[in-house]
Amino acid sequence: MRAIVMTGVGGPEVLVAQERPVPRPGAGELVIRVEAIPVLFPETKLRSGEFPLPVPAPLVFGFEAVGTVTEVGAGVDTGWIGQRVAVATMGFGTYAESVCVPAASATPVPEQLSADAAAAVLMGGSVALTLLAAAGLTGSETVLVQAAATGVGAALTQLAAEHGAARVIATAGSPAKLAQARKLGADEVIDHSDPDWPARLREILGGATVDVVFDAIGGTTSAALLDLMTPLRGRMLSYGFLSGAPAQITAMDLIGRGLTLTGCAGPNWLAEVASARPAALRRAAAGTLIPLIDSVLPLSDAAAAHARIDTRAAMGAVLLRP
Repeated sequence: MRAIVMTGVGGPEVLVAQERPVPRPGAGELVIRVEAIPVLFPETKLRSGEFPLPVPAPLVFGFEAVGTVTEVGAGVDTGWIGQRVAVATMGFGTYAESVCVPAASATPVPEQLSADAAAAVLMGGSVALTLLAAAGLTGSETVLVQAAATGVGAALTQLAAEHGAARVIATAGSPAKLAQARKLGADEVIDHSDPDWPARLREILGGATVDVVFDAIGGTTSAALLDLMTPLRGRMLSYGFLSGAPAQITAMDLIGRGLTLTGCAGPNWLAEVASARPAALRRAAAGTLIPLIDSVLPLSDAAAAHARIDTRAAMGAVLLRP
């Protein structure tokens, strides 16, 4: 079968198409014929070496895929065969024509949802639902959604009001993305490509405060937001490092203001995200969560897909199709 192998750490050029054996399922596993593969922002960080790889290169790359079950191993219900499912791995194996995964990681895809739509919404929707559950909105809060035009941020912007946000302020990095965030449900938008964008947030708030920050940027910007958050009730959920570093905040920064910071990472967090995948797919099938697709490229163009993500030009999911 054709697969994309990460030959080492570096730029998109380290992703090389190679022939690999078709995987066979072991006990508790299933194999899918892949139809759509989302190219995810964290994958670009693994490829570049900014995040540590779970296993050493060379390896068949990729976190997620959508396809049809073709074979099951011992102990797996044969009723899976022929079903369309979304699957997730720990960072390797899905950039390929066929993928073998534990059956427990497979999520059925609703009949009315295309493979492309399922792939586009799988991570963003499940992470957003988990973040909203952790935020515990009550119906009166002002929330700040960073990087709100695509991925997790786009899903948050679509779902925040339904989950209790009274006012959604969104950031994005270009005029087109600002327009998209507003279309998705943001009440106000801010261009976060301006390094002084927290000052613009202060102007928009007009003396009010932010109750919940969904922090996708991290770095020094996170600390600049603390004085704009609601004392004693304000909470920041840190889940992304678009700046290249996590939130640069100390315990004393929080204690003195009566704020909380929730770190949204690690195995327990990922387990919560996994449990939200069925709900994300159901919402996409029902039309209450819109999958945003920027482009669909052949599997052999994985390097080009990564390059597009690296430039942050994509207006939605970049997908690979075997």
